[in-house]
Amino acid sequence: MNVSILPIRRNLKFNLNPAKALTWHKDGLNVSQFLNTMSLFFPVGERFFIDSVRKYRDQITDPDLQKAVTAFIGQEAMHGREHDEYNGFVADAGIPLHAQEAAVGKLLQAVQDYTPDAFQLAATVALEHLTAILGGGLLDLPEIMEGSDEGYKAIWNWHALEETEHKAVAFDVYTTVIGDDSNVGAYALRTSTLVAATGIFFALMIPFYVHNVRIKGGLFDLKGWAAVAKHTWGRKGIFLNITKPWLDWFKPGFHPWDHDNREQLENFEKLLGDILRDAA
Repeated sequence: MNVSILPIRRNLKFNLNPAKALTWHKDGLNVSQFLNTMSLFFPVGERFFIDSVRKYRDQITDPDLQKAVTAFIGQEAMHGREHDEYNGFVADAGIPLHAQEAAVGKLLQAVQDYTPDAFQLAATVALEHLTAILGGGLLDLPEIMEGSDEGYKAIWNWHALEETEHKAVAFDVYTTVIGDDSNVGAYALRTSTLVAATGIFFALMIPFYVHNVRIKGGLFDLKGWAAVAKHTWGRKGIFLNITKPWLDWFKPGFHPWDHDNREQLENFEKLLGDILRDAA
């Protein structure tokens, strides 16, 4: 699908309340910690994404894609900055997020040290697809965030919107410099990397998450676990609703804008109005 959207770098700040870092979600600790644990991956992950795309920047000749890459890097840098602050509040509340983040950082450093640049770009493209469909799912299911603390709700909505906005940039770099699906090797690398990246992400996240819930006394909170189940695999759960978009990745000729949800980008003002006005 030929959709041309130029991402916009926005310098936004979020009024996060440190006192609510562990219980900001309306359904309490267990759901809050699920998203908090996911947040720990963003600063180190987005630095990896920036590095992976930047290595191929000089091979991009299309001026529109060059502009999109610059905006992509700017957006990812802002995501890292804001989630660093967010993660600091969670860590200050007694969660070992910094140690967990360091473990993820060591893994990504090993990937950079021991794998080819093409694999690193493929991993970036795969993880960008995962974050884009998770962000899209969050925007499609606003009831997940309804009633939660406004600051934390806003940072997640902002991140989801910008992941949607730039979801094709790394992909377009990949097809330009590595190859599109008419190249069997490029297709095989693109598809196999999503399987590996998804498996590794959840193999790290789930133990971190269970530990982070346990040390704050939520391990036997049946109501909390029921809320997590509802928001993940329930009828309007995010994982159930992104299963098809995840599988669509394996269709030959797939492009991220085959999931044409650009109408969500019209909701920036609605979802982030006060924050956008404060930044103006």
